[in-house]
Amino acid sequence: MADRVTVIGWDGSPLTPAATSALSAATLVAGAAHHLALPEVPPGAERIRLGSVGLAARRIAGHRGSAVVLADGDPGFFGVVRTLRDPEHGLEVEVVPAVPSVAGAFARAGMPWDDARIVVAHPRTLRRAVNVCRAHRKVAVLTSPGAGPAELALLLEGVHRTFVICEELGSDREQVTVLTSENAADHAWRDPNVVIVLGGGPATEGDGWLAGPAPGYPSAPRGWALPAREYGAGLGPGESTELRAAQLARLGPRVGDLVWDIGCGSGALSAEAARFGAAVIAVDADVEACSRTESTARRFGVQVQAVHGRAPHALESLPEPDVVRVGGGGAAVVAACADRRPERIVTHAATRDGAEAVGAALSAGGYDVECALLQSVDLDTSAWTERERSVAFLLSGRRKERSP
Repeated sequence: MADRVTVIGWDGSPLTPAATSALSAATLVAGAAHHLALPEVPPGAERIRLGSVGLAARRIAGHRGSAVVLADGDPGFFGVVRTLRDPEHGLEVEVVPAVPSVAGAFARAGMPWDDARIVVAHPRTLRRAVNVCRAHRKVAVLTSPGAGPAELALLLEGVHRTFVICEELGSDREQVTVLTSENAADHAWRDPNVVIVLGGGPATEGDGWLAGPAPGYPSAPRGWALPAREYGAGLGPGESTELRAAQLARLGPRVGDLVWDIGCGSGALSAEAARFGAAVIAVDADVEACSRTESTARRFGVQVQAVHGRAPHALESLPEPDVVRVGGGGAAVVAACADRRPERIVTHAATRDGAEAVGAALSAGGYDVECALLQSVDLDTSAWTERERSVAFLLSGRRKERSP
């Protein structure tokens, strides 16, 4: 095992005395090409080009001597420290931090960043990073080759955002570019870069006590599956409070997810799924329903993309969903959704025959099916008399894991 492992963050500024001392004594240095080219790297030290951090960690664990790992920004913030400290490698590290790349990017933009979402985009996580950009007004994206500004812009098609792209921060080639997401795909961007993604409505600053976006929009009432009076014109068929609560519970929308709400009606479920932090695309054949959904989203301070069109044809060009709620369209729409392989599909039926048809479509699509008959009675508490009764079959499908 290496006698000593020091991780040095570098933000383009001169190295600190502590970093210089550790680097001068190193017999092994790992880092990107621009790190290994620093004049402070000892000529006789073994050099490892940092690609796979896990592979480098195994090399360091087998080295006898003093090892240094160079990384951009603060290596403890979405950096190499987590991998190096993994029990698999048994390494104890000392860290010399630098200004995080995200902090540097927001400083160049002259903006606060305590209210921003921060995500890492690799080719394997790019879709989820894009979903966060769909759902939130201020997002910093730490990019990587194959998951950079151009790829973000392409997957955000149809959603307007402003990009602040900070290339090679701290170097002589540093450049900050501000442009719309529609134009970002037309450029070749230099690595490393950080993208600040802005837009989607009025800014909501943090509360000054908790990092990240404000936990609640000022005008949004407390609670979930809110009653009809919270939605102005009220709720349509199949949108009862109790049914919506059960649907949300089975969908489990969360940050990084993309939710399809097909047959969005008033936009009640769309808005509440977005309040959980998920990105939402609401689809309806009725242009007035799309307008109501957009209005509901604005009122609750969330992002919802409304698409006017009739399912299943309107679904063909949409990005892949994580979970789907089908508010209308029956078995044909459910089958089309199952073809896109979301993790969960939730819908309802008014009759047992309709429930059996939907259940058969889910099962044929490779989903485990659950069904429950929900009955709710709304009472007038001034007289304790029945005001409204609703009955529906709640169906949910959970995607079966494919055999290896």
